[in-house]
Amino acid sequence: MEPFEINEFGQPVGRVVEGWRGARQPERIAMAGRYCELAPLDAGRHGEDLFTVLSDSGLANWTYLTMPAERAAFLEWLRAMESSADPLFFVILVKGKPAGMASYLRINPADGVIEVGWLHFSSGLQRSAAATEAMYLMMRQAFAWGYRRYEWKCNTLNRPSWRAAERLGFTYEGTFRQARVDKGRNRDTAWFSILDREWPNVERGFVRWLSAENFDREGRQSRRLQDCREPS
Repeated sequence: MEPFEINEFGQPVGRVVEGWRGARQPERIAMAGRYCELAPLDAGRHGEDLFTVLSDSGLANWTYLTMPAERAAFLEWLRAMESSADPLFFVILVKGKPAGMASYLRINPADGVIEVGWLHFSSGLQRSAAATEAMYLMMRQAFAWGYRRYEWKCNTLNRPSWRAAERLGFTYEGTFRQARVDKGRNRDTAWFSILDREWPNVERGFVRWLSAENFDREGRQSRRLQDCREPS
């Protein structure tokens, strides 16, 4: 249970958030790491290459996404998203080439809540150090901007996304039943979060896992990401 206090009427109330003045509005900035870089979406610069790599495994990667899977429609959608502030899109670059995309969304600076979503990784990016680092860079920047709660949501049937959330350090909070209708089908949505007070331990795990010492010459990990965090 979350910490609480008792007010003058004998009622439980949430703890005081000392000095809270809200978080910053996210900015279109580059975020660079050892294995990848995130750049603000530029549809003209990134669009064609992005669609090519995202389509390298056929349509299976698009099943749980609502973005269009046809080239012309995708590029048109991407141009519309380029100027969006919420969701705010970034392209994941590996060796300077587009390998995937991600966004901040449901951005609420007043309450300090922000979500990561619209994740679409090419087959080459999936299950790579660059993919993990991209998620770390976005988390780190969100907490640096002062957010108190970082969210992840997915279709409950999208088990790879569910497993990814848990691996990355998110806590499962529950399922919103019949939350949406996607492509004419019911969607129950699983909610996950990382809180600001949990972030230091989660970040230390990322730093340990991403260190060069954790990988051999073939790029195989020595320790799993989950094992690099302290027990909660």
